[in-house]
Amino acid sequence: MKTTTLYLDTSAIGGYFDDEWKDATQELWRQMEAGRWRFVTSLVTVEELEHAPERVRELFERSFSADSLLEPTREIQELAAAYVAQGVVSPKFQDDARHVAAATVHGVGLLVSWNFKHLVNVRREAGFNGVNLLKGHPALRIVNPLELIYEPEDQSV
Repeated sequence: MKTTTLYLDTSAIGGYFDDEWKDATQELWRQMEAGRWRFVTSLVTVEELEHAPERVRELFERSFSADSLLEPTREIQELAAAYVAQGVVSPKFQDDARHVAAATVHGVGLLVSWNFKHLVNVRREAGFNGVNLLKGHPALRIVNPLELIYEPEDQSV
């Protein structure tokens, strides 16, 4: 079975302890520990977690090593600014644009989030991918953990 890399945003990590999202999020973690997924994230998540509850920060520290933090680049900054300039998200939510840009620039095809307002919805995904296409980047999928944990392991049909 091939290990697929997933970019997790802050909400996906916090979902581990959230009453509404914890079952699916904890299953995603079990699958990662079994070798099905490789988790990566960016310094945006590190910054956002500074004010998170201690147990969320501890989960992050246990789950992500230095080599799973994607390097910040000028290209990420420019792509995130393009998302904002095109109105995909407002300047107030530029961190969401930075998450998408980091996953895109580093070639991670799946961004995992529980943020349905600014990330996990077809209109936003289409907007991000429209900018990606214009800027010469591949499309990416923005999904919630439920879309991953029930995927059949053997996809040969």
